[in-house]
Amino acid sequence: QVQLVESGGGLVQPGGSLRLSCAASGRIISILSMGWYRQAPGKQRDLVAAITSGGVTNYGDSVKGRFTISRDNAKNTVYLQMNSLKPEDTAVYYCNTLPSLRDYWGQGTQVTVSS
Repeated sequence: QVQLVESGGGLVQPGGSLRLSCAASGRIISILSMGWYRQAPGKQRDLVAAITSGGVTNYGDSVKGRFTISRDNAKNTVYLQMNSLKPEDTAVYYCNTLPSLRDYWGQGTQVTVSS
């Protein structure tokens, strides 16, 4: 069975950067499309970035130009580089397949952007 573990979150000031990691216990990183999702209090969980098995990327309008999703098949890991962070980016960030699968949701990693 596949397990996805997110890490790299923390507290950062506006304009700062963080790099999130999503480690997979299986080889799904190289097989399936993967996405980073986030959920803020009182809001739905939204897809913010995605990457296909072929390396094609897509981004939500609110993060385009600031976030970069990448993949390391050898390490079975997906990354999310987040630059120019804004308070509105504060959320719990999750990785999952695209479309998402219920059994693959992990704990997520908290990102807080505040001065």
